[in-house]
Amino acid sequence: MWRPKLMAIPTAEEALPGRATPMQTASHHFVNGNRIAGERPEGMDELIVGMGCFWGAERAFWSLPGVYSTSVGYCAGHTPNPTYDEVCTGLTGHNEVVRIWYQPQQINLEQLLKVFWERHDPTQGMRQGNDVGTQYRSGIYLPDFDQLTRAAVSRDVYQQALQQAGKPDITTEIMVAPAYYLAEAYHQQYLAKNPNGYCGLGGCGVELEI
Repeated sequence: MWRPKLMAIPTAEEALPGRATPMQTASHHFVNGNRIAGERPEGMDELIVGMGCFWGAERAFWSLPGVYSTSVGYCAGHTPNPTYDEVCTGLTGHNEVVRIWYQPQQINLEQLLKVFWERHDPTQGMRQGNDVGTQYRSGIYLPDFDQLTRAAVSRDVYQQALQQAGKPDITTEIMVAPAYYLAEAYHQQYLAKNPNGYCGLGGCGVELEI
């Protein structure tokens, strides 16, 4: 059911106040045992993406060669250290996202973005399939402007492929990565712990040439 209050990101003044203390959550990846909390490991690059429900989105990346670890969390909102329940109100402004730490010598940004574009529908605005609201918007969040430029080029190439297939325009937001907050422990690698759980990922059925 469409709920208008969830279809626009609140202002900082409208957002929930949150809290100063981070919640306790998992520190290591359930599947590969690598670290997911704290500072990015030396020599790794980082990509944060929003593709709808973060359970299925995370699974699309954690087994890729060169990916050190994945985690799910919240970013691109206003409320500090939000909980899942708060994000679901639409009053934090946050997106459900996956943070990917990867070894650029083994897998590059363009290869990761190919998975991003093909594994969800980036044309739907504040929704992804049956999941409706600002927390399900398509987004790419990167640590520097050089990588933002590369992401914009990737978007433009994929937009051309979508246009040729008669698909709508991309609505993905692309920005320098804002504060990222790890989600609760039970969300981390959820589909490894619950293999029959809800995934929610779809796609446009259009492949990206790289």
